[in-house]
Amino acid sequence: MSHVFAKWYDFFMNPLEKRKFKQIRKELLSNATGCVLELGSGTGVNFPFYNNEVEKVTAVEPSKHMIEQSTPKLKQSIVPIEIVQAGAEELPFAANTFDTVVATLVFCTIPNPGKALLELKRVCKPEGKILLFEHVKMENHFLGALQEMLTPAWKKICDGCCLNRKTIELLKLHNITITSVQKYYRDLFVYIESVNKK
Repeated sequence: MSHVFAKWYDFFMNPLEKRKFKQIRKELLSNATGCVLELGSGTGVNFPFYNNEVEKVTAVEPSKHMIEQSTPKLKQSIVPIEIVQAGAEELPFAANTFDTVVATLVFCTIPNPGKALLELKRVCKPEGKILLFEHVKMENHFLGALQEMLTPAWKKICDGCCLNRKTIELLKLHNITITSVQKYYRDLFVYIESVNKK
């Protein structure tokens, strides 16, 4: 991920964060408990929202530039957070390590989301929580087709971000049990609570 993209990410996302995303993140992360793995922690926007139900957060991020942007936000957290530079497809952790896995606006950029889900399932404890907030391909035929058309150019502009990911279908394909889904902005964004059945 480029230094320029990392530097300006928060600036461009700020209008959405202020309007709606902040509340969504707070609600999602209020369900996190125990030892938490956050995939693709980016600029650390989630760090201030973890509560006392969380013992520790291990934040995984492949981009050193994003890690640099996230470091100042460590001071805003009330729980210990360790940042590890790694990709979601090869997590450097033992099986059944984490009580909760969190990913917010991440699966759109992971090069191999199927492999990442297998790793997520491996490191998450049986019956562990999987909490996601993602943007996905829309159900509306016209808008979904537009996303397909725009994705190649969008990936180049936004460092690999895919507008057309079918994340809910991917979860079901990998036998992750979805317990709750909330949709926002005409189902462009989805809030997903799920459980790791092994």
